[in-house]
Amino acid sequence: MTIKTLIPMIAALGLSAGTALADNPMVGGAPMYADKNIVENAVNSKDHETLVAAVKAAGLVETLQGEGPFTVFAPTDDAFSMLQSGTVETLLKPENKAALQKVLTCHVVAADAMSNAIMGMIDDDGGMHPVPTVGGCTLQARYDGDTITLEDERGRSSTVTIADVEQSNGVIHVVDTVLLPAM
Repeated sequence: MTIKTLIPMIAALGLSAGTALADNPMVGGAPMYADKNIVENAVNSKDHETLVAAVKAAGLVETLQGEGPFTVFAPTDDAFSMLQSGTVETLLKPENKAALQKVLTCHVVAADAMSNAIMGMIDDDGGMHPVPTVGGCTLQARYDGDTITLEDERGRSSTVTIADVEQSNGVIHVVDTVLLPAM
């Protein structure tokens, strides 16, 4: 199917081509496509260059390109820059691969959890919901209005700044703080 055949179909539905492509929010100045996987989309985001480098250094590219489903709380470059000076550089060293994998997998949940589902679980649990990650961490999720926050095992809070970025193998929620495992 070509764009020439799609445009009349889109118009027949009463939509514009822009509407059809606007289902997912832009992230880091790049469109995010629901038919691409987490890694394929993340590499295009100018706000996630550190995360992409970390995923590569940790050897997690193949995993996050897998079938999933995954929910990834994706910290921005600004989030990584808030860590203590030298932390990112130290984690990216080959000898620290296991520690890097632990940090990154504490941002991944083995489910496809859109924000409305997370909010529903928070409501069901009386205002806070434990979120077990594939890295063995447990995050605590809360929300206020439409804003979801996550607390890591060190008591640090991270806010979801862009929610519900659909992927072919799950969903990304952009967060403003790197979530860390307990020491």
